[in-house]
Amino acid sequence: MSAIPKSGRKPAIAVAAVFVFVSWVAGARAVTLDDYRHQVSRARASIQELQAAYEYPSQREQFIAATIALVRAELPEQETVLLGRQTVAVDNTWLHKALDQLEKIKGDNARRTGLLAHIDERLRALGERLDEMQDGKPGAGKDDDKARLAEILRRSEYNKQAEEGSALNRLLNRFLRWLNSLFPRAKPLQPGNATALSSVAQAIVIGVSLAAIVFLIWKFAPRYLRNRRKKKTGRETRIVLGERLEPDQTSADLLAQAELLARSGDLRAAIRKAYIALLCELGDRKVISLAQHKTNRDYLRAVRDRPSLFSSMRGLTNSFEIHWYGFVPPGEDDWKEFRNGYQHALKTPNL
Repeated sequence: MSAIPKSGRKPAIAVAAVFVFVSWVAGARAVTLDDYRHQVSRARASIQELQAAYEYPSQREQFIAATIALVRAELPEQETVLLGRQTVAVDNTWLHKALDQLEKIKGDNARRTGLLAHIDERLRALGERLDEMQDGKPGAGKDDDKARLAEILRRSEYNKQAEEGSALNRLLNRFLRWLNSLFPRAKPLQPGNATALSSVAQAIVIGVSLAAIVFLIWKFAPRYLRNRRKKKTGRETRIVLGERLEPDQTSADLLAQAELLARSGDLRAAIRKAYIALLCELGDRKVISLAQHKTNRDYLRAVRDRPSLFSSMRGLTNSFEIHWYGFVPPGEDDWKEFRNGYQHALKTPNL
């Protein structure tokens, strides 16, 4: 995505101001489901422009502020969606809080990038759910549609892993800032200053720093070497759909945990655990590649060139989304159907 030139900043700000006013006026009336879908799509496009703008030093304050204003105006905190002759109240507070947090971040590119990716992922997931809602469901009544839409718009669980990947970076940055603070900034020496005392102070600071570095190497080097050996001899820790999996954890272990959850009555968690077990099994068989940033829809698209597996996995993915995101509380039959679908998917020929 190309960056917007500097000369385009003022027009962008003017457009943002007009759009804020128009959106404020429009907020007094209900919008249709199709209108709301387009609002979500335009807001996501603006977030992606922000992601590109932050990558270019010249695209700074004015354009970024104008784009954030556009997103706020596109999706007001409170809105009413018209569904037939009924209305559903929409709460977009999560987005405005995330934008407030974005404006407060100064100089931490990793944190800013993570937050923007978090917003983009949630808007993408919301857009997909609204697309499915727009397509309609055969035999569904207006009351059912209203209830389902209200539940979709209320949920905020589309992506909960905004900043996990930057924790190590933040720890490293804190250590570097601490180390830098040990070295005083050089100041011009005034005539008569005791240069010998200054040299002694610098020698002490350097000695303390070296001692700290030696201590850290002694403390953490063995662990680092063990981890390196572990990576060479086996799998590393994986994060799938926000769940951390240990190197020795297998899909069979996850499925056994899902069975225990089902027997304890937590069918919703059992379906999620079994779905992650399926992804791990497909990952072990080199059918898909597992990654922390990937969503369930990303994994489904990855098997599109395998029609039989895609058909089975699409049903499991839909079941996972419906029950995990809370649209429909799962029953015992839902769990049995999901478990049978899991076994059927793994029996796909040439898998």
